[in-house]
Formats: sequence, structure tokens, C-alpha cells
Amino acid sequence: QVQLVESGGGLVQPGGSLRLSCAASGRFFRIDNMAWYRRDPGKQRELVASITFGGITNYADSVKGRFTISRDTAKNTVYLQMNSLKSEDTAVYYCYAAVRIGSSFSTQSGYWGQGTQVTVSS
Repeated sequence: QVQLVESGGGLVQPGGSLRLSCAASGRFFRIDNMAWYRRDPGKQRELVASITFGGITNYADSVKGRFTISRDTAKNTVYLQMNSLKSEDTAVYYCYAAVRIGSSFSTQSGYWGQGTQVTVSS
């Protein structure tokens, strides 16, 4: 099995910054795509940012220019640097990983972290 453990959430004032981390552990061949999602109570889950194994990134329009996703492939870790935070960024942030367990020919399996709360408030 694959475990994803997130860290770095918390309370920050508007305009502030936070850095989220998500480390994957377990037995697997390779992690393909990694991503951050968020969910605010009463709203649907939203894709915030994603990054491929080769480092190609994609961002939601609402975070472009403020958030940066990156990964350390050797450490199986993905990061989300969040700058210029706004109150509307308040949500539970979830890490997602698309993993190949046995080999490069294995079907991808998706795994989720437990979530970390980010609250932007003065």
C-alpha cells in the first residue's frame, strides 16, 4: 500500500505564505502525477495544481501566479508553495498521487492524503 502524509497547514493572515508538503511511502514502482486538491465546506473539491513525473505543471486559474507546485522525485515528495494568500484559499488541502505499483506497465492507482487545514484570516 501507499501512504501519503501531508504537513504544513495552519492559520495565516491574508497576504501571507504557507508551504505544504506531502510525502509518499510504501512499496511501489513509480509515482506518475502528483497533485493538490482543496475542499471548502459546502463546495466541490477543486484541483489546485498538478505536476507530472517530468515536471510539467498545471494550475487552477484562481491560484496562477500565487501558488507553485514542485516535487522531489527522489524523496517521493510534492510541495505547494502558497503566496499572497486570500480568505477564499481557506480549505482542507489534499494531496493526490497516481502510482504504478509493480512496474511501468502497471495500471495507475490513485491515493489520497488525509488532508491538512489551511485557514486564511485576520
